[in-house]
Amino acid sequence: MMTTYFENPIHVKETWHLVDADGKTLGRLAARVAGVLRGKHRPTFTPNVDIGDHVVIVNAEKIQLTGGKLDKKLYHRHTGYPGGLKTASAKHVFQKDPAQLLITAIEGMLPKTPLGNGMAKKLRVYAGPNHPHQAQRPQPISL
Repeated sequence: MMTTYFENPIHVKETWHLVDADGKTLGRLAARVAGVLRGKHRPTFTPNVDIGDHVVIVNAEKIQLTGGKLDKKLYHRHTGYPGGLKTASAKHVFQKDPAQLLITAIEGMLPKTPLGNGMAKKLRVYAGPNHPHQAQRPQPISL
């Protein structure tokens, strides 16, 4: 009889990964990083346990959007007041904060639960090539 293995959160050894977003497509990069944050790259993946790794993304200002998405893609948010729907194009969001495009895309691919909130806290995105996480010795990975 075979038994199913369930990972215990106290036995998980979290590692740090460094991803260079230079020339990468937004959606493809976001999907792969979301899988690493979720822990799907591990053979002991358990859906109800946060076994993902920390991810540091650099060069977010050099991310690519295919087609006419820079002008056509819209981001909506609501202030909570009547008539408070705010809309911004991807171009406007990218000019204001390039890292926000990646953060929004990746967090949209994570579970909308407290477990997903914990996974999202393991993501760090920087617009330029420098980051303050040298002490954690992140391992570069190509996605």
